Amino acid sequence: MDFILPSLEPAGGIPWEKVLPPLIPRLNGTYGKYSWSPTLLIPDSENSSSTEVHCDDNGFTVQVDVKYFSPEELVVKVTGDFVEVQGKHEEKKKDGPGVTTRQFNRRYRIPKGVDALALESAVSPEGILIVSAPMLQTDDSRSLI
Repeated sequence: MDFILPSLEPAGGIPWEKVLPPLIPRLNGTYGKYSWSPTLLIPDSENSSSTEVHCDDNGFTVQVDVKYFSPEELVVKVTGDFVEVQGKHEEKKKDGPGVTTRQFNRRYRIPKGVDALALESAVSPEGILIVSAPMLQTDDSRSLI
């Protein structure tokens, strides 16, 4: 059975000249009281965190770049089928009153067959948080050894 949907477009077409300018300001310059530059769209590589997630026959591993956090500022916990990694760092501004805060929250699903009770975490000297857990040992896998 075919259904015919009415057109949502106005009879004269979409007035793009009224729709686009508020959504996409000029590439350089100002729009109202705001200044704009395309470089604002490019993430700062120094502040972006990188994450690697691996799962194979040996186990499950998550590596998170946490070089701006001390181990005391990190929390790793298992909630249901997820491992949650949180970090919060605060420091007083050097040039006056105020506080600068940096924080993140990440959740990673623990794959089936991973022993979540044996989950371990550690921070490397390079500032990489490594969260790992082995695969569950079953009777079939023990008989193969």
